Amino acid sequence: MKRRFFLLSLLTTLTLQAQEINSFPKDSTINLEQTVISGQYNAQSVRKSIYEVKVISQEMIERQAGNTLADVLNQTLNMNIIPSSSTGKSTVQMFGLDAQYFKILVDNIPLVNDEGLGNNTDLTQINLDDIQQIEIVEGAMGVEYGANSIAGVINIITKKGGKNKFDISATLQEETIGDEYNWKNKGRHIQSLKIGHKFSDKIYANLSFSRNDFQGFFDDKKGKNYPNNDGLRGYEWLPKEQNAAKAFVQYKKDNYRLFYKFEYFNEETKYYDPNPIASTNAPTATVDYFGKDRTYTTDRIYNHLNASGRFRKVINYDVSFSYQEQKRKLKSYNYEILEGVEHDVNKFEYESRKVYYSKGMFSNFINKNDYFDFQFGYEIDQTKGFASTSAGEFFQKPIERKLGTYDFFASSEINLNDKLSFRPGARVMFSEQFDTQYVMSLSAKYLFGKQWELRAIVGTSPRLPNYEEMYSYFVDVNHNVQGNENLNPEKGVSAFVHLKKNWNIGENNSLEQKVSLWKINLKDKIDLIVVEESPLKYQYRNIDNYDVQGFTYLNQFKVHQFMGGIGFTLTGIKQDIDEAVAVNSVKNKYFYSTQINANVSYTLPKTNTIFSLFYKYNGAQEQFVLKNNPSNTSEQILVKGKQEAFNWMDASIKQSFWNKKLDLTIGARNLFDVKYLNSSSGNDGAHSQGSTSILYGYGRSYFAKLTFNLGIN
Repeated sequence: MKRRFFLLSLLTTLTLQAQEINSFPKDSTINLEQTVISGQYNAQSVRKSIYEVKVISQEMIERQAGNTLADVLNQTLNMNIIPSSSTGKSTVQMFGLDAQYFKILVDNIPLVNDEGLGNNTDLTQINLDDIQQIEIVEGAMGVEYGANSIAGVINIITKKGGKNKFDISATLQEETIGDEYNWKNKGRHIQSLKIGHKFSDKIYANLSFSRNDFQGFFDDKKGKNYPNNDGLRGYEWLPKEQNAAKAFVQYKKDNYRLFYKFEYFNEETKYYDPNPIASTNAPTATVDYFGKDRTYTTDRIYNHLNASGRFRKVINYDVSFSYQEQKRKLKSYNYEILEGVEHDVNKFEYESRKVYYSKGMFSNFINKNDYFDFQFGYEIDQTKGFASTSAGEFFQKPIERKLGTYDFFASSEINLNDKLSFRPGARVMFSEQFDTQYVMSLSAKYLFGKQWELRAIVGTSPRLPNYEEMYSYFVDVNHNVQGNENLNPEKGVSAFVHLKKNWNIGENNSLEQKVSLWKINLKDKIDLIVVEESPLKYQYRNIDNYDVQGFTYLNQFKVHQFMGGIGFTLTGIKQDIDEAVAVNSVKNKYFYSTQINANVSYTLPKTNTIFSLFYKYNGAQEQFVLKNNPSNTSEQILVKGKQEAFNWMDASIKQSFWNKKLDLTIGARNLFDVKYLNSSSGNDGAHSQGSTSILYGYGRSYFAKLTFNLGIN
């Protein structure tokens, strides 16, 4: 596999370089006009950014016809999607770290979710109907974005304007779930509608609505109306329905812009008891079948007010205020299967979060020049949370707490000449729960001749303990699992280096190659450990050291009607938790995993039909597993686990009609028909190995997407 990858990469490079030598001038420059805002003082091109920013464009999103953010990131290098069939959620790992170590933002604002603010975000709750582009910044973003961003940030930039007086767009998408589909109760059914109006050159507003109805994956299960007590009732992948309503209004004049965004999001996930109970009805001499079913509902309200511009030619400002609220509710009931009637209905709210958030950035104090700029800012969030018994096994009693952070940061961008730039920065973080934290970073960019670019960043960012780690409480006759309000923030430091070369081969052909090296180190990592052997008691403690290092190679090209790329990454992870582990067979060892991705698109000139293919190889993942010692259940051991490798491929065909007013995209996902992945753990023979099967996908599926765009002036 690796040999084929490097041969293909070399062939691509040599072919394009041959074209450059034979057909085009050597000093031609590549067109890098993609504008980014993540981590920038002002919106600017990718080439001018001191940070390495990867952009997933709207065009790429449309070619993939993704439903949610999970569909798009699934094809991205250094990303591992972690789906859960039992909850319907999907999270993501980045550079070998879980979603607690980087932030997912929407227009620079972290999004509240079940487990925090901007971290551990459920990717299936972020639809792609109004996204302009996705920006991924690699490396420590602690100065710009605060805690929990040692690996970087994923910033989702939404559309904020219209081309015509009225813009109307509507989308209808139908998709199979594996080979399961019908119009009523199988498959996935998506609809969306957006209406935008330009009141004047200064004022624009839009309203939109979307619905994503996932009917669940049956596989061998029989659905909700199956009465037998044999474990086959329900679904392998829980069904859920999502509805979202959004509003946006913007006022823009000269160098001033004010906008307000509102979103209401509702999600309903249904669980069906796999083992219903038969009950004899004596008066009628019949048998009734009852399932103890549950419906989980999430309601989220999102408000975002932003003002940006330049005040009296003295200072640039960008200030945001956000109020977000999320509530999770549970409806439990006994479902009479044959009659379709709900009995003993019990409804209550079991979890809520209210967030008050504000961030302000101020720059360009001095008359604008090309050699020096300075920025300072603040970031404040107040989160009030509530969790009760039904929030999960770690909340036996209702808990209500407040978490608040108050940060101030500053940085300066120094351009010594046209080639060399530096950006030092620092942040101080005040908190009601923790000691004052200090964050620092240093970024650098050097532009060689002939479009060679070198970027580097080294920085720190702590990870703050989450709600569960601090406040969980589950104690009964058989369990004793407790949070720890005395936890300290984890300490993280990372270093990234990127070397990039661009070729512009004529007007429409280009090639970009990039090599990246990185290293991330975490100290005082939090884990759940045994703190008392008799009776057995668990508690969260700061005890781990965690180390990640890796290498990535990327090659992107555009040749006439062809566009695509190929990439390879190698990631190594090392973990030491000596304080918690009596037997550690994997001490000071790195576990390595590989990823390879490739994509190619071809545009048919006469009809502008776009054929696209996306491929990703996810190598076997060796991972650390903390488990009880079979010889002594009060003792923990650290062993090596392994998840098998798999291939993932998507394909699509897009055709526009009626002067691009109507777009039809058809395609297939998961062409290799991935469903279950095997995962094993053991400790090199000292104890018996175990193997489990994880439901990762629901097999090969097919989709058709129809989008209607109408502009009226």
